[in-house]
Amino acid sequence: GKKVSRAAMLKFLKGKIAKWWMPDDVIFIDEIPHTATGKISKLTLREQLKDYKLPTA
Repeated sequence: GKKVSRAAMLKFLKGKIAKWWMPDDVIFIDEIPHTATGKISKLTLREQLKDYKLPTA
């Protein structure tokens, strides 16, 4: 597949979704964690990203 940059993803979303839905940042992960019932595991994602800092301009 193709590689997509963070900037390209944010540019793509701009104008397609409401301003208040625009993410502050975009990160790419290899796999989205799921619970035993198949839902996205937000708890696991939060744990994996707990030390993540937004890039400074």
